Amino acid sequence: MALIYLIRHGKPSSNWGGDDADPGLDATGEAQAVEVARALMSRPASERPKRVVSSPLRRCIETAKPLAEALGVDIEIDPAVGEIPTPKALSAAERPAWLRAAFTGRWRDIQGDLDYDVWRKAVCAAVAARPATAVFSHFVAINAVLSVLAGEDQVIGFRPDHTSISTFDLGDDGLTLVERGREASTAVL
Repeated sequence: MALIYLIRHGKPSSNWGGDDADPGLDATGEAQAVEVARALMSRPASERPKRVVSSPLRRCIETAKPLAEALGVDIEIDPAVGEIPTPKALSAAERPAWLRAAFTGRWRDIQGDLDYDVWRKAVCAAVAARPATAVFSHFVAINAVLSVLAGEDQVIGFRPDHTSISTFDLGDDGLTLVERGREASTAVL
């Protein structure tokens, strides 16, 4: 069994559309990061991740840090598991409305500079290339992976809570979902 853990970052110090384009964690998020490290380190040794990979954004790196320290490994930064790319023509203030529109649609219909169906498949491939790894990523990227595995085109089919851990197995047949992580109890992202 080659388990891969896909973890949503902890609670950030500001929401998307806020003043900080790359917020770190707030106090709740910092506590969540410690708890997710404890949860993964409490697994049997054969199921613990051996590597830690993170999106390049601060909220993911800060969430990954306690686990990397507990494992005694460096955090590997990989833009391929990062946030969904915003179209270049949009300002930071326009991003929230663009995301809300994308959330209600299908991957093939998202408007932007790239083919978002191809992007979601690349996210899934990047996760699948990392056996025995904890991957710290984002709400939309986690949905990208799940939608590819389910063969669905809906952008949002799951609302992972902050530090939600979704577990996958990488076997001879490729990546398969073992267990979805905890879902957020509200629509607030």
